[in-house]
Amino acid sequence: MLDRISRTLLAVVLAGAPATAQSSADMGKLTATGGVIQVEGGGGGGLVPWALISGYGTRDSWGANAHVTGVRTQDYSLDSAGIAVGMADRVELSLAQQHFRGSLAPLDQLHIRQDILGIKVKLAGDAVYGQDSALPQIAAGVMFKRNRGIQGLGALGVNQATDLGARNDSGTDVYLAATKLMLDTSLLLNATVRATRANQMGLLGFGGDQGNRYRLMPEVSAAYLVNRTLVAGLEYRRKPHNLGVDREKAYYDVFVAWFPSKQVSVTAAYAVLGDITVFNPTRQRGAYLSVQTGF
Repeated sequence: MLDRISRTLLAVVLAGAPATAQSSADMGKLTATGGVIQVEGGGGGGLVPWALISGYGTRDSWGANAHVTGVRTQDYSLDSAGIAVGMADRVELSLAQQHFRGSLAPLDQLHIRQDILGIKVKLAGDAVYGQDSALPQIAAGVMFKRNRGIQGLGALGVNQATDLGARNDSGTDVYLAATKLMLDTSLLLNATVRATRANQMGLLGFGGDQGNRYRLMPEVSAAYLVNRTLVAGLEYRRKPHNLGVDREKAYYDVFVAWFPSKQVSVTAAYAVLGDITVFNPTRQRGAYLSVQTGF
């Protein structure tokens, strides 16, 4: 079922989107209405994908962004870099690579890389121009994830996620997002439901000894537009618990995003990422910083 959904969304991208957009970006959307780049590469908040399409291109154009994101907790670091392209304010393509590292023994040599290809398609509604309608902007998305192995734990016999009990080294997340922007109250609300088997976003593989089926996980965001260039908000993301060696918990954060221009945005957050593996059984929390540039 999930593979059929993925193929359907990909067919929509290849068949319809490029023909509707002109060759140049027009930057016609309102500031901040493309969101920022989420840690897996798609447009949204820091942790949660939204129904908004990345970039400032309108329905007759396109836009693109590049991002660099870093998260630092007591025991780990996560860096992400990538690009996202929005076409005709209807389709978004994104590509990101994550680097996850340990900083405290026994995981101080740990290094994991993951590649993520994302596709998002707007299905209904318009977050900006639908102010007189109760219908939010709705989008469906797919994230194709490939874990590229685990380095630094060879002495323990661990070289890939399956050595920790994961069923697979690659997997697919499918999500449905609904975003409502209320300009009269300067409030944005988002609800996302994700079907996933990923362990820690896929950094520890997919499925495991505690479960291998797709589960529906809720993700929510709320943001307040302080002014035209400053947005403050919070997010919550629930995650499955598939691995016995990983006490996976929900993610949540409090963030501030600054948009000095349509070409640049900076997002800072305080993030709580829960427990990550039984080797360092401490709730991980720390700073999140993302810089995005585009047109």
